[in-house]
Amino acid sequence: MNTLELLRPSAHVAEVWLNRPDVRNAFNDEVIAELTETFTAFSGEPQLRVIVLAARGKAFCAGADLNWMRAMADYSWEQNRADAQKLADMLWTLDQCPVPIVGRVQGDCYAGGMGLASVCDVLVASTQVTFCLSEARLGLSPATISPYVVRALGAQAARRYFVTAERFGAAQAHALGMVHELCEGPALDATVAQIVATLVANGPAAVKACKQLVRDVAGRPITDDLRSETARRIADIRASAEGKEGLQSFLGKRSPNWLV
Repeated sequence: MNTLELLRPSAHVAEVWLNRPDVRNAFNDEVIAELTETFTAFSGEPQLRVIVLAARGKAFCAGADLNWMRAMADYSWEQNRADAQKLADMLWTLDQCPVPIVGRVQGDCYAGGMGLASVCDVLVASTQVTFCLSEARLGLSPATISPYVVRALGAQAARRYFVTAERFGAAQAHALGMVHELCEGPALDATVAQIVATLVANGPAAVKACKQLVRDVAGRPITDDLRSETARRIADIRASAEGKEGLQSFLGKRSPNWLV
């Protein structure tokens, strides 16, 4: 990997570090390709239980790389469309990854970086972080990242920050629900480690089922079909080997076998 640093602290945990600190971890086509490749591979790893998405240097991700943007200035419509599709596919790959993603945001998170932050299942940010959807300032729009950012920020906040391109702080992102855990910079790693440990301690199949459940239930009307589907899902997992082991270990006051 030329743009990412991959670490495996254990068989159950992977860390993906954006590693272009000299350009504030900005996107280019190589970053997009490597993120897509990495998370596609992680999606197929049955032993993997949590992925940490982090960044080296002072910024988490400043959006698009300037040299990449200069090249795009001369693109035709067809080239722009193909290029944007790669970014859209990368974000979709991360969003659909069955393994929970914990985002560690230590510095500025702008434009496309907000797309990355928004696909994380748990987002931890330093109190010093600044967020910005800066596209309108450049005569552009955050179209490709918009489904994920609107979901993370909420539609009403997105209406403001999309059109104003204002910077806003981590405290505001926390108040809006995008950031789950807010902490001082020195406590960032400990906070992420605690969340990782919590995820690893849970039933691995159950965690993946819970992640999928949110995607499938959010925004749907509570109809007869939905009630029937949710009843079926709990029956399926109760009857599974992991579900039985979890209940038996709880009743027996012992650790479940996925912790052994």
